[in-house]
Amino acid sequence: MYVTPEQIQAAGKANVETLLAVANTQFAAFEKLANIQAGAVKSAFEDSIANTRALLGAKDVQEFVSLQSAFAQPAIEKAIAYSKSVYEVTTEANAEFSKVAERRVAEWNENFVTLLDKVSKNAPAGSDVAVAAVKSMLAAANSAYDNLTRVTKQATEIAEANVAAATETVKGLAKAKKAA
Repeated sequence: MYVTPEQIQAAGKANVETLLAVANTQFAAFEKLANIQAGAVKSAFEDSIANTRALLGAKDVQEFVSLQSAFAQPAIEKAIAYSKSVYEVTTEANAEFSKVAERRVAEWNENFVTLLDKVSKNAPAGSDVAVAAVKSMLAAANSAYDNLTRVTKQATEIAEANVAAATETVKGLAKAKKAA
């Protein structure tokens, strides 16, 4: 069996499309992360200027200490919001990468099975057992890959739930401390 120029061209095109999809996902994630980072730096700078002015206007040590304590709550909330935003961007990018990988694995499996079928038609007598063994190994590998994908998705969902719970806990503690 020979590989035709059309097959080589199709494979090259598929590889380039995959590369471009991954690059677009990476650039989109980098852009979002840069915007989040720029916003955080700008906010921190503005807050530090406002906090410094407030501290310089303090009339006594007690007011100075109470102002410092008051600055902690907004800082914690902003840190939580920043972390949550970064986590959301990375989770979204990871989901896109997973989709691209799943598509490529499915295409590879389909092409490999097609190749096996073509080879088995032209194979000498008695090679059916070897072809069946390869197909069985491929099915087992696909099953293992599907299981790994399912477990990874479950772990991601658990991690997201834990992040949400931790965020709510920290917010609750901060509110309780503020009320006290």
